[in-house]
Amino acid sequence: MFIDSAKIYVKAGNGGRGCKSLYKDKYAREGIPDGGDGGRGADIIIRADRNLRTLLDFQYNRHFYGKNGKSGSSKKKKGEDAPALFIRVPCGVIVKDLGIDCVLGHLDKDGQELTVAYGGKGGLGNRHKREATNGEAGEEKNLLLDLKLIADVGIVGFPNAGKSALISAISNAHPKIAAYPFTTKYPVLGVIGKGSESFVVAEIPGLIEGSAEGRGLGDRFLRHLERTKVLIHIIDMAGFEGRDPLSDYKVINKELKEYSPEVCKKPQLIVANKMDLEAAAVNLQKFKKRLKKKVYPISALNKEGLEELIEGIREKL
Repeated sequence: MFIDSAKIYVKAGNGGRGCKSLYKDKYAREGIPDGGDGGRGADIIIRADRNLRTLLDFQYNRHFYGKNGKSGSSKKKKGEDAPALFIRVPCGVIVKDLGIDCVLGHLDKDGQELTVAYGGKGGLGNRHKREATNGEAGEEKNLLLDLKLIADVGIVGFPNAGKSALISAISNAHPKIAAYPFTTKYPVLGVIGKGSESFVVAEIPGLIEGSAEGRGLGDRFLRHLERTKVLIHIIDMAGFEGRDPLSDYKVINKELKEYSPEVCKKPQLIVANKMDLEAAAVNLQKFKKRLKKKVYPISALNKEGLEELIEGIREKL
């Protein structure tokens, strides 16, 4: 299951108590204060991990507590600091402090870390010639983890336009493919190519009219396009269920613009899919005549026209 938002509670560790101790020997009439300081409580750090793709784990584990620092002891021995508690999240997570309604940071790169709660300082021992003190309390916060996928290319279009068939044909992704709308319920990532020439493609679940306002959960899916560089706008050129390809093209662009003008301005590759069907050729001629833009005719099912499309993507990137 793909989960892209989660609320969690974090509580850093408290500082250890300072020690109250007096050293006495046969030469000292009064004890000499020798109590050590307490150790620092555990910080809580969120770390980006490229091996994770979803926030599903936080559906079941929402509370994170750091360990407390150890108390000081006699002979001026300092208590042990508690080790930091690390929380792993996918790359692309935005961390927000709900208490003050403020974004704490963006975790976009593998291994990037963000300290979200600091452990309390350890208390002072009486070796400082003052009363021993308790350690400070660690910070506690309610956080929102918001995942926005990091992909080079985003595939958009109406339900059943062939997005899943396309991403499975050009990448290593294997989404569910079926002959009915809304087969894909969550974004799907795939990688095209190898090494330094590879790039990541994200299939966005089918959009419908009103998606920008949240109809069909469209607003939750559209936000995954914000970090893409190029959009593949795939259109069912065969006119499934009597649909008009040009009308579908205009509706999707309207939804993109209403959601975010910046997203709508991203470079688009217009892809005419299902060219293996009889009505597609006639519809394509009408579509190109009225739109007057470059169109990539393909058949994702028969894997036709894909090499030219991939080359076109590389040029845009």
